[in-house]
Amino acid sequence: METAVIVIAGPTCSGKTALAIELASKLKTEIISADSRQVYKYLNIGTAKPTETQTKKVKHHLIDYLNPDENYNASKFSVEATKVISQLQMEGKIPILVGGSGLYIKAIVDGIIDEVEVDEDYRNELYELRKKHGNEFLYYQLKKVDSESAAKMLPQNWKRIIRALEVFHLTGKTIGYFHSTQKKKENYHFKQYGLQWERSKLYKNIDDRVDNMKANGLVDEVKSILAMGYDKKINALNTVGYKEIISYLENEISLDKAVELIKRNTRHFAKRQLTWFKKDQRIKWFNIHEFTQLDQIAEEIILSLN
Repeated sequence: METAVIVIAGPTCSGKTALAIELASKLKTEIISADSRQVYKYLNIGTAKPTETQTKKVKHHLIDYLNPDENYNASKFSVEATKVISQLQMEGKIPILVGGSGLYIKAIVDGIIDEVEVDEDYRNELYELRKKHGNEFLYYQLKKVDSESAAKMLPQNWKRIIRALEVFHLTGKTIGYFHSTQKKKENYHFKQYGLQWERSKLYKNIDDRVDNMKANGLVDEVKSILAMGYDKKINALNTVGYKEIISYLENEISLDKAVELIKRNTRHFAKRQLTWFKKDQRIKWFNIHEFTQLDQIAEEIILSLN
């Protein structure tokens, strides 16, 4: 299948990286990371970035190449990932896109709106309204002008809400209108998969990973990044695992409390990821408990490509 692109999506700690590496090894292909934090240098332990051993076994694209203070978003990701996909297909390889950043995956699978420019003044006005009245207020404003888009969001998705309001403000049309009229530049055939865990076991995976992060030097990693001169307020560090350790380093909380918060916040993040991906009926879910090895799931995916 020349135009096939395999997508391995799902929540953190579900085994996406391990499955993608197993699959890439069998197909003799390469992996494209769809992770909004693994793109940054120095953020290794806290983002569960693939290890040197893993990247030597299978080539990974779009990881570890931006400085922490550089801006990155789904639109930029879409452009760069599309280039890699095209190159791999020219080489006769089936690209494997793997990650838990739902908006990044959506940008590739369904396209992303980049025709409508940003109105900084209006956006700042919305930021101020959020600061003063909260997320629910912005959500209500969107419901009044674009109930269809609002129905697909939650109040905490305030960045998406602001963008939807901005698009309507600039064009008089809903963001859904642009999604529906947008044409894909490439005719890729996406095959999407995910690993399904019992919630309690997924949360156990999360707790174990956080403990390992602490043991492997997460605190020293954060100290090192800050020692390079990077501001603690940059977007890259406004991330679960980093913001809690920064609070510990500033003597706001104990290390035990920081670890407890990382576990709790990661569980909440995983729950939001599951909510996002479960809405997409195109994703085929493999119940991890029905397979004794990832090798079996990889073989199932390969068979489904035919």
